[in-house]
Amino acid sequence: MDMFTASHTQMEPRGQDPSLSPAQERMVQSSRWWSEETVTVVTGANKGIGFALAKKLAQLGLTVVLTARDAERGRQAADSLRAQGLVHVHFRVLDVSDPLSIDAFVSWFRHHFTALDVLVNNAAVSFNSIHENSVDNAEIVVKTNFYGSKSLTEALLPMFRHSPSIGRILNVSSRLGSVNKVRNPDIRRILQGENLTEKHIEAMVGSFLEDVRRGTWESRGWPEVWTDYAVSKLALNAYTKVLATRYDGCGLSVNCFCPGFTQTSMTSGKGTRTADEAAEVGAMIALLPPENLPTGKFFMGCNPVINSKL
Repeated sequence: MDMFTASHTQMEPRGQDPSLSPAQERMVQSSRWWSEETVTVVTGANKGIGFALAKKLAQLGLTVVLTARDAERGRQAADSLRAQGLVHVHFRVLDVSDPLSIDAFVSWFRHHFTALDVLVNNAAVSFNSIHENSVDNAEIVVKTNFYGSKSLTEALLPMFRHSPSIGRILNVSSRLGSVNKVRNPDIRRILQGENLTEKHIEAMVGSFLEDVRRGTWESRGWPEVWTDYAVSKLALNAYTKVLATRYDGCGLSVNCFCPGFTQTSMTSGKGTRTADEAAEVGAMIALLPPENLPTGKFFMGCNPVINSKL
């Protein structure tokens, strides 16, 4: 399977139901390696897939730090989970597009927790409706969806617990960011190269933003659907590959997860599955037993779950 063949938004409906079968649910519980001492951070979690993931992970017995850039909405989300008896849910404001907010969050986290076990980079923005393709907000989209996740990840890397259970980073991404969506052969060649680096990725992103400023982005071979969002996820996918290679064998697993065409505010409520259904699969992937946990994979949110090499 070609790399990056799956999606976060979910603009290409798929027929499979992503919810876990009873057998899969039993498998997750029977292979339980975690406890309430296992700490998870979920970004962009006041609603949608992020909220559903935070809820599912808390239901499974982990300690969850729910983050959101809007303080009031984030508190309400966390309060609603605690009202359901999920007492190990914490809230902290975090705007991944703001370096000062990341610094403040990491300082708070370090003060309240001894280590991190699971990071779910879910926070993302798009300013287009399903059938629009404006790039007026391209810089904000890239800053949030790619640089925000990257900056938070790098700030939290020293906090990951050294444990046989293996630290986990799950980046919620998109098949719109597939390499096969890129029509520019030079960019495809760089992204598919064995020696891909962060500098290559940031140069690609810079090239896209320059094309946007010049008004030439439509003729430069970038993805044709939700172009700014697609490029931000293209970069996130590539960064996942680089990070997975760097930490392979070092007790850290880094993967991408495609929820599929999910009913969220980003899709104006359209989709073939609910956020809760998508979150069940995402949680299962995040909690795979250490002996079955890969790295550098792109998981497609369908049933059965399929993964491909990044």
